[in-house]
Amino acid sequence: MALAVAAASCGGGKQAGDAVIGKHSPKVENGLMTPELLWQFGRIGTVNVSPDGRKVVYTVSYYSVPENKSNSEIFVMNTDGSGKRQLTRSAFQEVAPRWMNDSEHIAFLSNESGSMQMWQMKADGSGRRQLTDRAGGMNDFVFSPDESKVLFVADVKYGERTADVYPDLPKASGRVIDDLMFRHWDEWMESVPHPFVADFDVQNGLAHEKDLLEGEPYESPLKPFGGIEQLAWSTDGKTIAYTCKKKTGKDYALSTNSDIYFYSLETGKTSNVTEGNMGYDTNPVFSPDGRWMAWESMERDGYESDKNRLFLLDLQSGAKRDLSASFPESVHGLQWTVDSRSIYFTACVKAVTHVYRADVESGDIAQITDGAYDYLSVVPAGDVLVATRQSMSEPTEIYAVDPHNGKAVNLSLENKHMLDQMTMGRVEERWIETTDGKQMLTWVAYPPHFDPSRKYPAILFCQGGPQSPVSQFWSYRWNVQMMAAKGYIVVLPNRRGVPGFGMEWLEQISGDYGGQNMKDYLSAMDAVAAEPYVDEDRLGCVGASYGGYSVYWLAGHHEKRFKAFIAHNGMFNFYQKYLTTEETFFANWDLGGAYWEKDNAVAQRSYANSPHWFVDKWDTPILVIVGEKDYRIPYTQGLGAFTAAKLRGIPAELLVFPDENHWVLQPQNGILWQRTFFGWLDKWLK
Repeated sequence: MALAVAAASCGGGKQAGDAVIGKHSPKVENGLMTPELLWQFGRIGTVNVSPDGRKVVYTVSYYSVPENKSNSEIFVMNTDGSGKRQLTRSAFQEVAPRWMNDSEHIAFLSNESGSMQMWQMKADGSGRRQLTDRAGGMNDFVFSPDESKVLFVADVKYGERTADVYPDLPKASGRVIDDLMFRHWDEWMESVPHPFVADFDVQNGLAHEKDLLEGEPYESPLKPFGGIEQLAWSTDGKTIAYTCKKKTGKDYALSTNSDIYFYSLETGKTSNVTEGNMGYDTNPVFSPDGRWMAWESMERDGYESDKNRLFLLDLQSGAKRDLSASFPESVHGLQWTVDSRSIYFTACVKAVTHVYRADVESGDIAQITDGAYDYLSVVPAGDVLVATRQSMSEPTEIYAVDPHNGKAVNLSLENKHMLDQMTMGRVEERWIETTDGKQMLTWVAYPPHFDPSRKYPAILFCQGGPQSPVSQFWSYRWNVQMMAAKGYIVVLPNRRGVPGFGMEWLEQISGDYGGQNMKDYLSAMDAVAAEPYVDEDRLGCVGASYGGYSVYWLAGHHEKRFKAFIAHNGMFNFYQKYLTTEETFFANWDLGGAYWEKDNAVAQRSYANSPHWFVDKWDTPILVIVGEKDYRIPYTQGLGAFTAAKLRGIPAELLVFPDENHWVLQPQNGILWQRTFFGWLDKWLK
């Protein structure tokens, strides 16, 4: 039973002789957040509950700004938070800890031998030994129910390299490309992950290894974010379920149609068990009694933000049903109860993410937790649920949740020593009327020690996605409490296009990027700016990705509301972006199609709202931030926006990260980002 919590990595794997980066214990001056303090929080990663439900193993990543890298260390504790112990403290990378069946041993991955291999240790950290020595290593793994086999993920070569075609040109760096999807997220497509199965025992390691996609150019798990959760063992250990989008090139770029496949270890045959479902089908989980497989399913091909449904497959009859048909929002992180009668999951509803339980027989869904929090994941552990939780005022921690009343107790307390020294700003929920008469939930964060008799500068936060919730998130870049600590009131609208408020609210944005959601932004900012404690002459607007597009668009339409803009990796020229992004299905769905489809009214409206058309109306200082390894929104979009501003004589600044992608993952780059971000805001708003 495992929880996976995404954690940014940086700086590559640890090597012998490197400094071991441990827990930080800083003194917090004045109780206020700083960029340097933000990088000293411990970051909870993988969380895994022992088979007997009594212990938790988890990872924490620690970051060093001087070293410009991170350590991931392994910890263990009881499910009541007692007996906490750090198991690893070395100059090697140790990740993906998983309990073995005896609940006394832990398997994990380490690069101590020079590549990522499987290791084992006792639950007290003793008896550390290497279990595998596979050429090329592995990315992640999961044991079969009886531990006689292991299912693991490893990279295999994809396509031909130049040296394969021209062996006499081994140093040639050029790539000859004849199809789409030649790069993805932040890498050129030269390898894909495949699922492998092998016999296993702790004495001899792996034997009789088999690639389940041998000779096939497909990926499983799905890039760029899929992990081991996309693979699963059946309860009897005779079948492997894996997630795969069996498409390449142009077909891959245009489609989200992935499926769940069953591979039979007895016959060696593969079958598609979700054939006919046209959207994403991912993350299979088998019930403990072997009767059911649950998975997450989207209905429509090409729409990556469709409702994520909880689907059930009856393994006896073959019948399928949508267990979440009456539930209005997307479900994530499915986990069976021990008795196979219910499934726990998380869902974002009205800008908070909570734990829910679905009854398999009746289909009834009950909310378990409550409050202004985001629960990221959950797994049953005896009489409690072990969950991860965060908010705008607290980084991710591990909680024990009472499944009957939702009461939660912090088990990990990883960052208590820092949070106890900090004064966080108040975050309030506010409902604001939109221009079309609807109510929009907007979070408003106030500076610590807020004084309503003063006047404060305020900044509008424009969300990315665009179909991403503005929930109780904690970010190590767009950190709300950091902005508040710098003396800004932060306005975070759940404008049209975000999940959590029904499908109509979510889907309104597609084909209408420059429409109602932009009015929603301005409605929120105008309502808060009208308060006596807000200085209407010191308003800023910031955002990344779709939020960066929003900044560029508002720069040409804000009617002098704002005095400073910041756009990070935003879309500036839709015509160029359509032809240089990698996942074409996204642009086709949200923009309505290609710009050359002259009879496509939706597409033509979208391209008419490309921000580059409105540069003649720009009149406000703007900071542009880009990462050169961002292949989702190529960095030339930002270069174009910066150049346009400078040619128009508008004060502008450009921050370029040659080694970062859509995000900023390295500590020193993160500090530079924060200093540049607040330096720009302070220059124009203070």
